[in-house]
Amino acid sequence: MMNRILPHPGLSALLVVVWVVMVNDLTFGALFLGLVVGLGVPKFTDAYWPARPRISFAPAIAYVGLVLWDIILANFVVAAIILFKPERDLRPAWLAIPLELDTPEAITVFAGTISLTPGTVSTDVSACGRFLLVHALHAPDPAAEIARVKARYEARLKRIFP
Repeated sequence: MMNRILPHPGLSALLVVVWVVMVNDLTFGALFLGLVVGLGVPKFTDAYWPARPRISFAPAIAYVGLVLWDIILANFVVAAIILFKPERDLRPAWLAIPLELDTPEAITVFAGTISLTPGTVSTDVSACGRFLLVHALHAPDPAAEIARVKARYEARLKRIFP
C-alpha cells in the first residue's frame, strides 16, 4: 500500500528540498507545491523504474559524510601538491580499477565520488563493465591507490546497494 502512494520516498524528499531551494522561499505555498512535485513526479514515473535499486539509507548517510570529509581533505592535499611539489616529483597515473559493483547505479555513484574528490577523475567504464578508468594527479604507488579507493568507497557502496 505504501509503495503505491510513495513509490520512491528518497526521491520524493529530494524533490521537495530541491523545489524549496529553487524557489528560495519557505512559505506554505512553496512547500505545498514542493510536496505536489515531490509526490507527483515519482508516482507518474514509477512505471519507468521497474527494477529500481534498493538502497540502505543508514550506510548511505555515513557515506555522504565520508565523501564530504574526503573532498575537504583532498582540496588541501591538491593545493599542497600544486603549490609545493616540483613537477619532476609529480607522478600522475592512469588507474584501471577492477569493479566488484554490478549495478549501474552503484557504479555511477562510485565514478561520481571519484570525480568529486579533487586530484582524481573517472573517465570511462570498460565495455565489459568490470573496470573503471581513473586518472590520478599524483599516485606514486598505483596499486596502493587502487586498493585505497576500493576499500574506502567501493566496499561501502556494496553495503549501500545490496
